[in-house]
Amino acid sequence: MDIAGKTALITGGAHRVGKAITIALAEAGANVVINYYSSDVAARETAAEARALGVDALAVQADVGDIDEARSLVSAAAERFGSVDILVNSASIWRKTPLPMGDFSDWRRVLSVLLDGPMALSDAVAPMMIERGAGAIVNIVDLSAWKPFRGFIAHSVGKAGLLALTRQLAVELAPHVSVNAVAPGPVLPPPDYSRDQADAIAGRTLKGRWGTPDDVASAVRFLVEADYITGEVIVVDGGERLASA
Repeated sequence: MDIAGKTALITGGAHRVGKAITIALAEAGANVVINYYSSDVAARETAAEARALGVDALAVQADVGDIDEARSLVSAAAERFGSVDILVNSASIWRKTPLPMGDFSDWRRVLSVLLDGPMALSDAVAPMMIERGAGAIVNIVDLSAWKPFRGFIAHSVGKAGLLALTRQLAVELAPHVSVNAVAPGPVLPPPDYSRDQADAIAGRTLKGRWGTPDDVASAVRFLVEADYITGEVIVVDGGERLASA
C-alpha cells in the first residue's frame, strides 16, 4: 500500500512505541488518528508533531477495551477523514495477574484491551477497507506470545491470542486486507529501570544492546507497504528470542 494520503488509526499512539509508529506513518504521508486513554497532553503533542510533517492529525480519547468506545473511535476517524485505511493495534496494559487469582477483574481488563479492542476495531474498519479494495492491519504483540512471562498470565495469554487473531483475520479479510503483527523485544527501557537492569536485558540479546521504538515503527511501515505479506509476524528483538532458546 502507498501510505501517502491514507488514514492511519493507531491505538496507544500518543507515547513510547505507539508514538514512534504514529510519527513514522505521518512521515510517510498518512493522516493519523491518535487514540489515547489517559495521555491527553502526550496525544496533543504527538498530533502537533504529526501536523508539522504536513499531514492532518486527530487525537481521540477512547477506552479500546470497551467495544462501544472502540466502535465510536472508528466512527470519529471516518467522520473526519472519510475512512480508515491502516489500523495499528498498539494499546496495551502491563499489569501483573499472579496466580491464584481470586479476583478476575485485572484478567478481564487486560484481555479486554489486548483482544476485545483489536477485534472490535478490526471488525469496524474491515467494511471500509474491503469497499475501497485495500487495507492494512498491524497488531503489536511481544515475546510472551511464545514464551510466557511469569506473573503476567493475562498479558501472555492476551498477546498469544492477538497473534492468533492476526492469522485468523488474515484468512477472513483476504484478499484485499493484509493483517500482520510485529513482536518487539527490548526497545525502550521502562523509566524505573536501573542501569544494571537495562544492561542485563541488553546482554540477553544477540545484538548486545537495546533497540529503539523507531525499529518497531520501521517494521510496521514495512508491513503496511508490503502488499504481498499477510498473516505473518516480524520479531524485532535483537535476537533475544534465539539467544534465550
